[in-house]
Amino acid sequence: MKLYHSNSSPNSRRVRILLAEKGLTLTLLPVDLSQGEHHGEDYRAINPRRVVPTLVLDDGAAIGEVPVISRYLDDIHPTPSLFGRTPKEQALVSMWDRRIEQEGFASVMEAIRNKIAGLKGRAIAGPHDYEQIPALVERGTQRVKNLFADIDARLAKSSYVAGENFSVADITLLVTIDFAAKALDLPIPDELRALRCWYEVVSRRPSASA
Repeated sequence: MKLYHSNSSPNSRRVRILLAEKGLTLTLLPVDLSQGEHHGEDYRAINPRRVVPTLVLDDGAAIGEVPVISRYLDDIHPTPSLFGRTPKEQALVSMWDRRIEQEGFASVMEAIRNKIAGLKGRAIAGPHDYEQIPALVERGTQRVKNLFADIDARLAKSSYVAGENFSVADITLLVTIDFAAKALDLPIPDELRALRCWYEVVSRRPSASA
């Protein structure tokens, strides 16, 4: 299998962390986003949406979208499971991962893509052009702040986001926090002690440097 990715892409990092947690080694093929390589004909033939990452299987089938790639890799390499071992665990992991992605990760992306001058006319990643909406910068930033507070309350009662085991939901949260700090200058507030403690623990995992 081959993974088309970018070192500057938070979405790509989510998959690389999962690979590291599972001890899997794939052929990593870099896509230079700064040079617009994802818009070129060669990459568009692999992923018409022009986004990274993309997992290409041995038979040539291409799989996009981080949650789908992650689930596929977890299904074919189930140990250690990052999606839960029982139906209840799987439901909780999927619930928290979806919430963090929608309210946190996507909100950071929304704020950035509607803010940066270099993305004028490209407010949404993909094959179509969309104009920026400045008001979405403030809304996206506020949604991230709200999520941080909500997750802090959750982590005051749980070792990890979805329970007592590290899961894909923790990967999404870790990348969201680092993405918000770098792209929006929005670090974890000092008063959110449970979230800060969780972050320090998870950041020490070897996979966090992937």
